[in-house]
Amino acid sequence: MMDRGESFELVDVRTPAERSIASIAGAKLLDQAAYDTLMQMDPQAPIVFFCHLGTRSRGAAEHFRQQGFENLYNVRDGIDGWSRDVDPSVPRY
Repeated sequence: MMDRGESFELVDVRTPAERSIASIAGAKLLDQAAYDTLMQMDPQAPIVFFCHLGTRSRGAAEHFRQQGFENLYNVRDGIDGWSRDVDPSVPRY
């Protein structure tokens, strides 16, 4: 999606401490303010979630699906997979 220049929300569901170790440029931490903003978005808007390994972000995507959102994605293998397969400059932990 990034390579194609598509517009989407990139949401990091990890803790602030995890985010301080490694992050993906442009990602928003899922805090209460970000949650409230997402809930006001068009339910067709694309949202991409990620965490460390993909489990928490899958749960977040499922939560938003239950709220009526339809265009949801989960970064498989989380930021660990991102670092391994997409951007090795992102630290692994």
